[in-house]
Amino acid sequence: MGSTERIKNVAQRVAKWHGAGHQVIVVPSAMSGETNRLLGLAKEISSQPSPRELDMLASTGEQVSVALLAMALQALGKDAVSYAGWQVPVLTDSAYTKARIRSIENGRVQRDLDAGKIVIITGFQGIDEHGHITTLGRGGSDTSAVAVAAAMKAQECLIYTDVDGVYTTDPRVVPEARRLNTVTFEEMLEMASLGSKVLQIRSVEFAGNYRMPTRVLSSLTDPLIPLEEEARSGTLISFEEDTKMEQATITGIAFSRDEAKITVMGVPDRPGIAYQILGPVALANIEVDMIIQNQSVEGRTDFTFTVPRGDYARALETLDSSVKAHIGAANIIGDTKVSKVSVVGVGMRSHVGIASQMFRTLSEEGINIQMISTSEIKISVLIDEKYMELAVRALHKAFGLETA
Repeated sequence: MGSTERIKNVAQRVAKWHGAGHQVIVVPSAMSGETNRLLGLAKEISSQPSPRELDMLASTGEQVSVALLAMALQALGKDAVSYAGWQVPVLTDSAYTKARIRSIENGRVQRDLDAGKIVIITGFQGIDEHGHITTLGRGGSDTSAVAVAAAMKAQECLIYTDVDGVYTTDPRVVPEARRLNTVTFEEMLEMASLGSKVLQIRSVEFAGNYRMPTRVLSSLTDPLIPLEEEARSGTLISFEEDTKMEQATITGIAFSRDEAKITVMGVPDRPGIAYQILGPVALANIEVDMIIQNQSVEGRTDFTFTVPRGDYARALETLDSSVKAHIGAANIIGDTKVSKVSVVGVGMRSHVGIASQMFRTLSEEGINIQMISTSEIKISVLIDEKYMELAVRALHKAFGLETA
């Protein structure tokens, strides 16, 4: 949706699907750069604009997109109608700028579909119980699309983006990275949370919770590509039973540069100490990821955890002001030059030795592991930032991800 020419291309693609006999709902985002432009205007007016008014302002970007797309489809001879989220309505809570969807009314949209119309609904927004417009946060159009698809009991949700699918890792780091034909909801959720930016995390959560098959496709291909070819392209995010988990132990390598490590040193090793450290951090709305508590020595221990790099300074300030003296910590130190690298795959459930292979690979490259965290289908390590790309390339090769 970067320009009017791109909107015309979208219209051609939508018309193709509709012409093949499908009922089609489109959930577009704002035109490229529009949301940033609107928020920039708000900052010129006020350094701390009202969240309610920010949502009122930001929601207009998607309203422009749906109206222009409806016009483009009408120019192609299609009966199209556009709606803002509040007209559907998409009902949300009242958390302005980061609202969560509660329900979606489907009667109005279904009547339009049954009448042969193409329905276009603004992404990223809804309305709360008091009638106020709300937005879902950045990237919320993906979430809107999946939520609408679930509410309408769609056959499949197609997410068109600037990449042609989900890859085993970022091709900019590993040129041999391979596009995946299928990936499970669990794997996609882990990869999104661990640094893969193909889809917004909340959209993957929605897709998994409502078991909505979701396909990631490229918006940069020829819009008139044959339907059969397009329907088989991209990456299908689906159920575990639909994937060939026995053929691939590891699905992908995810990484995140947005990491910082904090160590609270010499704290008393007693019940409740973890809460006394992390409680104030949570109250400051700072997300904590990896956590390690060292072995106690003479009743004292070191407590280490990671936070997003952008929250590092604020986390240190919180600990210094409300934790250090209160719990009697010896010192608080930190490091912002760290990165997280993760191996992800549902096949880990039925294969042993994944951790040892990962650790051996890193050891052979001379990469020291600072922290480790695991789940049923992922292993993450924290390493020195300067070794991140080396680690990703080495692990990608070690687990044979460059071959189908």
